[in-house]
Amino acid sequence: MAVIDRLLKWLEVPINIMLWLGLIAGFLMMVHVGIDVTGRTVFNRPLVGTTEIVAGWYMVAIAFLPWGWLESRNNHIVAGMFEHVGGPRFNFWLNVVVKICTCVFVAVFTWQTYIRAVQQTRSGEVWEAAGGFIPIWPSRWSLPIAGGLMATYMALRVVSDLASKRPR
Repeated sequence: MAVIDRLLKWLEVPINIMLWLGLIAGFLMMVHVGIDVTGRTVFNRPLVGTTEIVAGWYMVAIAFLPWGWLESRNNHIVAGMFEHVGGPRFNFWLNVVVKICTCVFVAVFTWQTYIRAVQQTRSGEVWEAAGGFIPIWPSRWSLPIAGGLMATYMALRVVSDLASKRPR
């Protein structure tokens, strides 16, 4: 059990880094869009590629990088409407089943996004903007990395819950 707890603690380091990267991306997106809007309305000079950079980089980071952090705080998917049906034992097993189902889904998501990230990296994926091309392929890797961290943390959490918190 101590090994699982150590692994969970160790995983919190990259999980917290991913959270901060997502927060920084959110801040940079606000600054970028603010400068673009100001340039467009005040100086009649918008920043080229803002829409593509926001959609291809910032939004991906904001949406996916904090996944592991959400799971580490137990703030991800829950079956709240069923928690009042049974007692503590029912709630425990409901939580375990939901985590296992979510973990399987996230593992499949991670595998599929990994395959796509490899394909897009090999092809050198770019999006066309008014002023040229913007490379997008590096942002494709944030999905399998975030999903992999979340699935790993969730699987370890299920093992930890089954080993130590099981109601009698």
